[in-house]
Amino acid sequence: MEFDRIYAEVDLGRIEENMKAMKEHLRPGTKMYGVVKTDAYGHGAVPVARTIDRFVYGYAVATVDEGLKLRRHGIEKEILCLGPVSAGRYQECLENDISLPMFEYRRAKELSDAAVAEGKTAKIHIAVDTGMSRIGLFPDEGSVETVKEIAELPALRIAGMFTHFARADEADKTKAGEQYRRFHAFCDAVKAAGVEVPVCHCSNSAGIVELPDFNMDAVRAGITIYGLYPSDEVKQDIISLKPAMALKSFITYIKEIGPGTEVSYGGTFKAEKTMRIATVSAGYGDGYPRNLSGKGEVLIHGKRAKILGRICMDQFMADLTGIPEAKEGDSVTLVGRDGNQEITMEELAEISGGFHYEIPCLIGKRVPRRYVKNGKEVGGMMCRDEEYEGL
Repeated sequence: MEFDRIYAEVDLGRIEENMKAMKEHLRPGTKMYGVVKTDAYGHGAVPVARTIDRFVYGYAVATVDEGLKLRRHGIEKEILCLGPVSAGRYQECLENDISLPMFEYRRAKELSDAAVAEGKTAKIHIAVDTGMSRIGLFPDEGSVETVKEIAELPALRIAGMFTHFARADEADKTKAGEQYRRFHAFCDAVKAAGVEVPVCHCSNSAGIVELPDFNMDAVRAGITIYGLYPSDEVKQDIISLKPAMALKSFITYIKEIGPGTEVSYGGTFKAEKTMRIATVSAGYGDGYPRNLSGKGEVLIHGKRAKILGRICMDQFMADLTGIPEAKEGDSVTLVGRDGNQEITMEELAEISGGFHYEIPCLIGKRVPRRYVKNGKEVGGMMCRDEEYEGL
C-alpha cells in the first residue's frame, strides 16, 4: 500500500525495549499480562501481541471481539476479557478459551450452565472492587462466601482474581496503598476459605513503575508497553520508556495568501501580511484532535510550523514562514521526531485539553499503519481493520 496522505508508524523494536525494561524491573517470577485492548491503544493488537508474546503470561482485552481477533491470528496464551460479557457471548468464549471476569453468582451460574452444555471448562477471574467503583465484588465476608459458591459450580475454574487501581498514577500513593491492602486481605481470606486462586493481580502500568511491592503474582502492562507514562506525576527515571508511534502526513498544496485573507472554517485566522501556507492531508476524521485548531504545531524539515485556523475533517493549513525549502509532497510530522525537534502525545494532549492516552486510541481506521523494527519496514502497510499477515 502506497502512503501519500497520512500514516502512523509503529516501531515494534521500541515496544520490545519497553517490555524488556518492565520485565527487568519486576521481581523474578512475577507474571505479566499485556493489555492490547482498543487495538493495542491504536498500535495494532495483532502485531503488538506477536511482538510481546515471549514476555507475557497472557493478554488482556476489553471485549470478546478483541479476544476473538487475537485467536484468529494464532495467539495461544491466556486472553482475559476485563469488561462484563453478556450471556449471549458465552459460547464463543468457551469455544475460544477466553477468560471472563466474574463478580456475581448469577452470572457465574449462567456461565457454568453454558460450559456444562458445551462440555467445556470456563476460566474466570474474580473481579474485586477495592475503590474503582466500576465492576467487582466488595471485599467483605459476604463476598468470600460468594466466591466459595462460585468455586463450587461445575465446569468453572478460577484462574485468577484482580482489582484495578484508581489513583496509582498520582504522586500521593495513599489511595493505591489502601486498595492494595484491601485486595491482599481479601485474597488471603478467599484462600483461607479453601478456594484456590493461582494468580492475584492488581498493578497497572503505574503500579509496575512505582509500586513494586504491590505487584503480587502478576501485573497488567498497558500504556507503558507503548512507551507512554501513565501521567506526568509518575516518575520517569525509574523505567526508561520509548514512544512507539509517530504520526506522519504530507503537504498536498502550497499557496501564497495576502493580508486580510481568512483561512479555514469561520475565518478564525486572518493573515496580517503576505505569507506562504501549506495544506496538510490530515484532519479530525483521522483522529487528529480538532482542539489543536489555531494552537498546535507540526514539524516540516525539522522546523515547527503553526496550525492556521480550524482543523477540518480531512485537511488543515500550516504556516510555512521560516521554511522556504518546503514543497508539495514533503513529509509533515504530527507526532514524533524530525531532526532536533519532537512533538509528543503529551504535548498534543496539553494543547488540546485532552489526555495523552486518548490520542493513539482515536487515530482512525482509515489511517494505515507502517510497522518498523531496527529501522526496517516489516509487514508492509495496512489499515486497522485489515488482516495482519506477515507480522
